[in-house]
Amino acid sequence: MRFDDNAGLDTSEVQDMRGSGGGGGGIGGRVAIGGGGIGLVGLVIYFLMSQLGGTSLGPSAASGLGLGNLGSGQQVDSTTLAQKCHTGADANRDHDCAIVAVVNSVQDYWTQEFARSGRTYKKAPTRFFSGGVRTGCGSATSDTGPFYCPADSDVYIDLSFFDELKSRFGAQGGLFTESYVLAHEYGHHVQNLNGTSKQGTGTGPKSGSVRLELQADCYAGVWANHATTTPTESGKPLVQDITQDDISRALDTASRIGDDYIQTKLGSGQANPSSFTHGTSAQREKWFTTGFQTGLPARCDTFGTNNLG
Repeated sequence: MRFDDNAGLDTSEVQDMRGSGGGGGGIGGRVAIGGGGIGLVGLVIYFLMSQLGGTSLGPSAASGLGLGNLGSGQQVDSTTLAQKCHTGADANRDHDCAIVAVVNSVQDYWTQEFARSGRTYKKAPTRFFSGGVRTGCGSATSDTGPFYCPADSDVYIDLSFFDELKSRFGAQGGLFTESYVLAHEYGHHVQNLNGTSKQGTGTGPKSGSVRLELQADCYAGVWANHATTTPTESGKPLVQDITQDDISRALDTASRIGDDYIQTKLGSGQANPSSFTHGTSAQREKWFTTGFQTGLPARCDTFGTNNLG
């Protein structure tokens, strides 16, 4: 995956909160995954960590408690991003700038897709954090994984999660894998704007939670389909190319963050479908592929089908 060297970047869509003093306490002491946050793996990581031990999430984390003191006085300082991330050329040589470029591309696509149906897409910032963060959905640590908070319409990510995907989950990794993760979170933002988020409740193989996550995977695939043809404000697409290897890496990641894979390979050794919140590995692969092959958001109606895969 590469970007057009001459395309401009908009760093205002990313806010850097790293090194700002933490800030996980407060806001009712509720962890984001228990306070309305929606993530790529979310509660799945909690269950995994609670089984394996050695996590900062305490025994009451399932109900949104037990995070402890993560600090206060969080500040947003994106000066460095603004200074070093100007063009696609910067994105091709600097990881932080590449993430800015991905966020720009995803939001450019949804802005134009909403406009085609006569609607206005409201852009949402991605916030980089390190260790812990306070959000409108509560407090979270990096163990929560990347997540979207409907209460403040922000995407949150500790970029060290991408290392976790490779070291803990065994994913191949790569920039497009990271793009899939971010596009999935922005899929949750689209759901929030569409009023779909409130349907994502319960647990189990056909629960609203699973349907919500699979739809976000599908929306990520839709963006990937259009990424190389979606123009920026300059009139040229920011993403120059996405290869078959990129798609294979995204599918590899999807296969390693299914409920069944995590529970059997990284957890207790047995899958418990009644606790599923994100879908199986096969389902996650299927719905990302559906979005990528069709490029049509309407084909992502996981709430209107009994055949989730």
